[in-house]
Amino acid sequence: MQIFKSETFENRTSFLLSASPLSILYRIALPNVAGVAMMTAVTFCDAWFIGQLGTKALASLALIFPFQALMQMMAGGAIGGGITSAIARATGRGEQGFAKKIAFNGLVLGAGISCIYAVIFCVFPEHTLGLLSPPNEIMGDSIKYAKVGFGGAIFTWVFFVLSSVLRGVGDTSTPARVMLVAGCLQIVISGFLTLGILPGFDLGFVGPAASLVICHALASLYLLAKVIRSKSLFIRENCVLDWRSLTIILRVGGLGLINSITIALTVVVVTSFVGRFGVEALAGYGLGSRLELMLIPISFGVGAALTAAVGTNIGANQYQRAKLIAKTGALVTFVVIGIFGLLVAFMPWIWINLFIDFDDSFLFSSTYLTIVGPFYGFFAGGMTLYFASQGTGTMIFPVLVNVMRLFVVLITCVATVTLQLDIQWLFIGISLGLLVTGTGQFLCLYSTSWNKTLKWV
Repeated sequence: MQIFKSETFENRTSFLLSASPLSILYRIALPNVAGVAMMTAVTFCDAWFIGQLGTKALASLALIFPFQALMQMMAGGAIGGGITSAIARATGRGEQGFAKKIAFNGLVLGAGISCIYAVIFCVFPEHTLGLLSPPNEIMGDSIKYAKVGFGGAIFTWVFFVLSSVLRGVGDTSTPARVMLVAGCLQIVISGFLTLGILPGFDLGFVGPAASLVICHALASLYLLAKVIRSKSLFIRENCVLDWRSLTIILRVGGLGLINSITIALTVVVVTSFVGRFGVEALAGYGLGSRLELMLIPISFGVGAALTAAVGTNIGANQYQRAKLIAKTGALVTFVVIGIFGLLVAFMPWIWINLFIDFDDSFLFSSTYLTIVGPFYGFFAGGMTLYFASQGTGTMIFPVLVNVMRLFVVLITCVATVTLQLDIQWLFIGISLGLLVTGTGQFLCLYSTSWNKTLKWV
């Protein structure tokens, strides 16, 4: 989808400052949603491929998935959101040269953080995964997956950072197209490597990790070449370290890192407590929580576009218009995902039957979806508002909302184990956490960051 006839800052900025909220959602958010929908499809297919290897393999995937999701949330939603927000606000203020400096410094920052991930999961995988107190029989596969998947972390980070740079200047179609192509390729490669369809290429449980690294490497190289060739962002005079650029990115992205950690830590905490109920419970919960975390990319699809739209309008001091755009996007995700959540709550087998036969893990997963599913709309709408809030440049209150969600879930988990309650009470705590996310992020719209002019660093 070609959004603008002329790829200029001026055309994109004018559109974001004057078009109706629904037009922005259609022309800016829709391509992004299509791209992240493919990411969701990849997550689904990986789970299906692993499901063919047995219940223990699914439990191993449940162990590694929170960390994998954390990295993608940090790269795309936290640091990536900070980059998009900073570039959008700079263009809204007419500072195109500064926006280009932000783009380069964002790439440097992302590459640096990727190295930290590689060291943690390639050198200390046993210690890191051991924090979840998993059963010993599933640790071996998880460690192998971590070394491959996180060993190529730099490609994942470069891919998400470059996508965020393009979104910051209003171009969501290019990252979306790359996500669609890379996602299709990743599904094919993952299937071949995991199921051993071709002789000599049977990687088993590690197959999805290898396909992830391969496809993100190809996608990042393509985006880098395209940005250098046609976007005039990484030209020599802009490629210098600039502390002001890094500070503005981290004003949003730094708090976003905390937010990403709280989201992943929520899953980690629950995974650790669910593991006390056995491998079948862990496998069943893994299927349910995977569906929950798959909603974040969908919310991100709308929210990341809103980051650029809100940021541009905030930069131009159009606060009420920025708030209207955010509310419109959140309402769309609340309704769409809310209907989906009710569907899986009343008919959980439409999801579970895709991966496992009827057994104990089926019962655990079914119970989880029945209790938690009705609250998916609140979670999706809240996360959309969180990403939209990144455009304001101030993220203290939105991050505190997700910290509060973590405490609600943690208290419920501790109470369930201490009082020796049934696992359903643990799932009820997760539902309350989703409700906190939705209502809390909505209330943040009435904080000062949406109603006053922010000073730049």
